[in-house]
Amino acid sequence: MSSVILNTLRRHCFQQLRARVLQQQPLLFTGGLRGSLATLAQKTHQPRDDFSMLDAAHNPDQFGTLSPRVDEPETPDEGDLAEEEFLQNKPLPGQKLSVRQYADMIKDHLKNNRIREAIDVLEVRMKQDRVKPVNYHFNLLIGGCARVGYSKKAFQLYNKMKQHGLKVTGGTYTSLFNACAISPFLGDGLKRANHLREVMLEKGYEPNESNYNAMIKAYGRCGELKTAFQLVDEMVARKMSIGTDTFNFLLQACISDKEYGFRHALLVWHRMHRMKIQPDRYSFNLLLRCVRDCQLGDLETTELVIEQILSGSVPHKTQIPAIENQTFSETTDERAGEESTSPQVVCNVGNELSNQFTQEGAPDLLSYKPHLGSLVKLGEVRKPEDRLLLLGGSSNVFAEMKRYGVEPDIRTVTEMLDVIPPTYAAEKLLLSTIKQLKLRCDIDFFNILIKKRSMRFDYEGAKDVLYMIEAANLEPDIVTYGVLALGCQTQDEARSLLKMMHDADVRMNIQILGAMLRQGCARNNFRYVTEVLDIVRRERLKPNEPFLRHLEEFGRVCEKRDREYEAKPRKRGREEFKMEYNRYRMHLDAWREHMGLQGLALDQALGIVRDHPWEQFKERQADGFEAVKNPKQRHKRKKQHSIRRVDVDAIDDGGDGERKVTDGAAPDVRLVH
Repeated sequence: MSSVILNTLRRHCFQQLRARVLQQQPLLFTGGLRGSLATLAQKTHQPRDDFSMLDAAHNPDQFGTLSPRVDEPETPDEGDLAEEEFLQNKPLPGQKLSVRQYADMIKDHLKNNRIREAIDVLEVRMKQDRVKPVNYHFNLLIGGCARVGYSKKAFQLYNKMKQHGLKVTGGTYTSLFNACAISPFLGDGLKRANHLREVMLEKGYEPNESNYNAMIKAYGRCGELKTAFQLVDEMVARKMSIGTDTFNFLLQACISDKEYGFRHALLVWHRMHRMKIQPDRYSFNLLLRCVRDCQLGDLETTELVIEQILSGSVPHKTQIPAIENQTFSETTDERAGEESTSPQVVCNVGNELSNQFTQEGAPDLLSYKPHLGSLVKLGEVRKPEDRLLLLGGSSNVFAEMKRYGVEPDIRTVTEMLDVIPPTYAAEKLLLSTIKQLKLRCDIDFFNILIKKRSMRFDYEGAKDVLYMIEAANLEPDIVTYGVLALGCQTQDEARSLLKMMHDADVRMNIQILGAMLRQGCARNNFRYVTEVLDIVRRERLKPNEPFLRHLEEFGRVCEKRDREYEAKPRKRGREEFKMEYNRYRMHLDAWREHMGLQGLALDQALGIVRDHPWEQFKERQADGFEAVKNPKQRHKRKKQHSIRRVDVDAIDDGGDGERKVTDGAAPDVRLVH
């Protein structure tokens, strides 16, 4: 455009100069000049295309262009079209919404778990409307991505926020650390948390209490316990208030350490006692989760930790520092005192404290004044029920909650169900406690009860829980059928469960079929396994990682058994096994080919069937989903009912903890009218 204007100006100046020369010709110039002017005029009126670019460049009488002429392309540039459309199609003033309206749109999508649509409000809708977003919009989206663990997108939005020149607030940092904590990739989450913490230090930003809690949560869940406890030390050094929430995040950090977590949890719990901080319901639930998932670690250090806990309530002179004089980071040193304190000193201290604290009954390391009770040997503590016994058992946990004025909820008793001894007596006691506390149970509690009985091979007792579900006026869900599938030992039982699901209009999934496959493989039932494979193929289900691992393990067992039969040709059952095994292998090869897994190793097959956890957030929600009209229905809790109609006395138990069966029949759980 600028070259055309310049050429026009030059041509106009040249014409004015030529006119002046022609007017002064009779007075100043001779005839030779007339000829040159005529020639010049002829060249001037000559068409532009007759000049070559070289002549135009060296001819002083010809005004050229600054750049050579280029023919217009036949296909227009996409960028030019987009720019032209942007300039011409300006949105009307009525199309633009207010900041609050865009924020409400984002909130509505996030409440209905439409992550892709919420992000499009910022990246598509506001861009089309030519509305500049504010940090409130970015904070909403970063928080929404953080709640579902979409850490990659959360940090991308954070970078865009900085590019727009918007102020990064404390809430932004809190959401980003939450994204690191909930990220499905712990290594990536820890890396991002470290980088974000460095950015905060470079900018000189001083974290507030919410930032510290989010950082403790992130580092704790990513397995960096030492850093998590060091952050609490920073809070103490800065004289910031440390509340129950901070200790709850520390208990979450303890859960991430499966080997030493229970030991750390005991220290954190008694540190709460020393700081006069009362635990809440969530604290007790997390402690029960530590009891279920975490071990004590090495015995020598665990004994030292228990002595530290006991020494905090009774004054005595030992070489072990008192727990209230320790920093939080010292409480998580996995080898604390192993090098500085000899085993002989630990043994002497243990004997001294055992003499002072040995009492009749179960130990109690939960209360403000702990004791070891009649505990004989710490090395026998291996199972969750053993670790629960160190806390005084389920009755002591409920009593401690009552002392602090904390009311247990259904999640508390569900966590308790996971750690009580696997006996009918313990389950009966827990159900009686639920009735006394007048708690309303949900279907999740009974699902855990079915699973607990199935895992100890009490399949008839697992089926009896269905009567409890009916008595509690609840309905089975998809998880109920999944845990019932753990007890389907034969094809007939599997078919009966599938018929029950069909009658209830519940569609099967690969998890339920995987539980059936596990039973078929455990019992070396080729026909059972083959039927499960046929169902997966007929229902067009995608196998998951546990499903393929069961098949791989079953294949190794069958190959080993086949080699044993080859070594002993006259062994009984050889011909029957060979016939069934060959038929199964042919069927398995056809199934693998249909699934696109033929000839692939296990790692390659797992790479195909694995779903990336973030793919669901990159796709828009499918058509046909109607938004919830009633806002109250969005946060509807699980259906809960009282179990007062469940006859606990109908649950029989023997002296050895096994279930009594009268006349070969399983006793039913009666309904109380």
